[in-house]
Amino acid sequence: MNALASIFIVFLFFIGFILFIIILRSFRILNEYERGVIFRLGKFSQIKGPGLIILVPILDRMVKVSLRTLALDVPSQDIITKDNVSVKVNAVVYLRVTDPAKAIIQVEDFIYASSLVSQTTLRSVLGQSEMDELLSHRDIINAKLKDLIDKETEPWGIMVMNVELKNVDLPQEMIRAMSRQAEAERDKRAKIINSEGEFQSASKLAEAANILGSNPNAMQLRYLQVMTEIAVEKTSTLIIPLPLEILKYFQNMNDQMTAQSQKK
Repeated sequence: MNALASIFIVFLFFIGFILFIIILRSFRILNEYERGVIFRLGKFSQIKGPGLIILVPILDRMVKVSLRTLALDVPSQDIITKDNVSVKVNAVVYLRVTDPAKAIIQVEDFIYASSLVSQTTLRSVLGQSEMDELLSHRDIINAKLKDLIDKETEPWGIMVMNVELKNVDLPQEMIRAMSRQAEAERDKRAKIINSEGEFQSASKLAEAANILGSNPNAMQLRYLQVMTEIAVEKTSTLIIPLPLEILKYFQNMNDQMTAQSQKK
């Protein structure tokens, strides 16, 4: 009898210990950013949290879901743009769970599924864009990617916060071609600026010539001013301006002598 009583006491102690473990595991604590999706006998029951929650032993099963924003890195994708340029592009997608029940029930792994949707959408959108748009209008492409990915993940209770293109790797031939194009563009602007400067200089010189030509004494005064500026230089060279009328006189004399010689 004593042996049977001892075995019974050990059995009760063992059963009590198991019940204590089961009851202890019925109490769960969820953080502020976590929610618990409760399944009772395999069926969805409710969403609990945050704080202390109590599960019905054996009947209830809980799946924790984080409501914090997730940064999803989209691997580099080989893409051919609309103008037949091969590029490698990667991106980052910021998303968060808005409906924990849908995130668990509607899709097996919402993070993996969102990653695949992001990759396919990235290839589709960039394949319809030209390279210049990819380099200079990233904001428009980012907004388009966000709308399309959010539309796909909305039935899963996932909201896309933002999408950002990270790196755009161009072929070396395209990089060299773009460098030549940029250099040609800079040369073009430099020539235009130089031409505008020459035009303005010629206009000012024409105005100065008109002013000096309107008064015969103005040219002589300009000669004297130039001689004064040269004298300040402390040079031994002396420049005496020769009026252009004298040159015209000698030119006329030469023309007359040539005409007379031809008559003879």
